[in-house]
Parts: sequence; C-alpha cells; structure tokens
Amino acid sequence: MNPCKAFIVAINNQKACLAMVFIQLTYAGMVMLSKVALKDGMSPLVFVAYRQTIAVIVLAPFAFALEREKVPLSFYNFCKIFLLALCGLTLSMDLYYFSLRFTSATFASTILSLIPVVTFILSIFLRMESVDCSTIYGQCKIGGVVLSVGGTLVLSLYRGPALKFFNYRGTSLIHHIEEQNRNRFIEGPVLMFISVIAWSIWLILQAEMIKIYPNKLRFTTLQGSLSAVQSFITAVAFDRKLSSWRLGWDIQLLSLVYCGVFVTGISYGLQIWCVDKKGPFYVAMFSPLSLFVTAIFSGFVLAELLYTGRFILCNMGKKEGNKSSQDKY
Repeated sequence: MNPCKAFIVAINNQKACLAMVFIQLTYAGMVMLSKVALKDGMSPLVFVAYRQTIAVIVLAPFAFALEREKVPLSFYNFCKIFLLALCGLTLSMDLYYFSLRFTSATFASTILSLIPVVTFILSIFLRMESVDCSTIYGQCKIGGVVLSVGGTLVLSLYRGPALKFFNYRGTSLIHHIEEQNRNRFIEGPVLMFISVIAWSIWLILQAEMIKIYPNKLRFTTLQGSLSAVQSFITAVAFDRKLSSWRLGWDIQLLSLVYCGVFVTGISYGLQIWCVDKKGPFYVAMFSPLSLFVTAIFSGFVLAELLYTGRFILCNMGKKEGNKSSQDKY
C-alpha cells in the first residue's frame, strides 16, 4: 500500500482517539483560563451563562446548515433533553466553576480524572458495562478504579511541601487566593466531585438520547440553548448585581470566547460523536490526559505552586530531599 494512503487509513481508524486528545487539550486550556477569569473577579454563575450563550451562537448556523433533515421530537423526549442539559451542562458546570475558586487548576483536573471511575461504576449499575474479575482485563479495570480513587483521596487530604520549578520562588496570585480560602479546602473538592457525578450521568445518558435524536449538531445546539436559559435564570436568581454582567476587553472575555467556541461548541460536539461511536466509558477514559497538561502549564504559565502530594504516586520509593529548604503549610 502507498505510504500516504496507509497514513490516511491509520488516521481514519484513529479519528475517535485523536478527537478525544484534542478535547482533553481544550479542557486543560479551559481550566487554566477559567481559573484566571474567576480570580479576576468574575461570577461563576454568570460565566456559565455567557459561555453557553456564546456556544449556541457559534453552533446554531452550522447545525441548521449541515443538518437540514429534521428529526421529529416529541414533548416527552424534549423534556428528557431538558433534564439532560440541566444535569450535565448547567448543574455540572455551575458546581465546577463555583468550586474552582477554592482549588488550584491542577487539583481541578485531578478531580476530573475521576470521571472514568464514576462513569464505569454507574455503567455497571445500569448494566452497560460488565466486569469479569477472573480475566486480566477485568482485574485491570478494578485496579484502575482503586488507584484513581486512592490517588484522588491522597491529593484531597495531603499536599506536602511545594515543588519549585527552576528554583522559582515568586509569589503567585492564584496561590495567594488558595491560601486565603484554605479554610474552605473541603468545600471545593466536595462540590467538584458532585460536578463529576453529574457529568458522568450526562455522558451515560447521551448514548441513549443519540439513538432517539441522531442529528448530533442539532442535539448539541438544543442542549446548549436549554442550558443557556437555565444558566441565565440561575445566575439572575443568585447574583443580581449588574456589575457582575459587565464585560471588557480582558482575560474574562478571552476565557468566555475560548470556552464557548472551543469547549462547549466544538469539543462537546466531538464528544457526542465519540460517545455515539465508542461509548461513554471510552470517552471518560481520556479525562486524566488533561491533568498532565494542566499540571505542566499551570506551573510554568500561571506560576501556580505544585505540591508533592500531587506527585506522590509518581515519586514512590524516592528519598525525600532536604526538607529545610522547602515551604510547608
């Protein structure tokens, strides 16, 4: 076979994998930009409302231009999509962004790495996945669940000394905010874990809804539209200050455009396609990739302090360095 043709065939066979890598890279960018926008004083609820609106504006023209064939939608199925949007897009993101104020970008990605575990457990209860403990494949599944849960517990309860990249000892604004909110260190992980549960339920239920409403772009646009309405109602109900809704040409607007176009718009559409092709568990398995990217870039780009607790699983067996030269709580 011609090398070029073989390369094209290989790319076609790995479309879902490449799509998921792209999605996780965009998620890593989302975590970092969102963290900066919230640190800059933006309301989490307002952020979600604007983000969903931007995504709908971007997606709607493509949905109506590329998918002209209309699929009938009963009121019952519309209500199911409404609840799906409420659970996976509105509730999950409101909780996620609210809790992001009390955690670091790296820790936020760490909690998101539990998505495969939660999705897997829920899939077992719903009889969408099965585990045979007598096989190596089944044992690997169970081992992965135990490692993920154990690692997240370590990261939640233990930080340890800070890691210094290139002996960088400057003061991070994000780190300063984390120190101010240290007394709320439980609230952030708990709310974010609830967000993960809502997101996992959304992933699983999407697989069933796509069979009922196969127009993926229209499906994504409809969910985004419903979520935008839900998010605006929630934001107005809990944050009535007009100043919270003002936008300027700053990092807040950049973060909103990025999240609306690349995350909610493009990535969610790709994710629905991947769920249809490979299933919800396949999509969830890629979640830890964003953790690695976020950990690297948050340390160098955001000057966010990283702690040995976040690398303890990667450094087992290594001797502890000179403690006197490291900062502790």
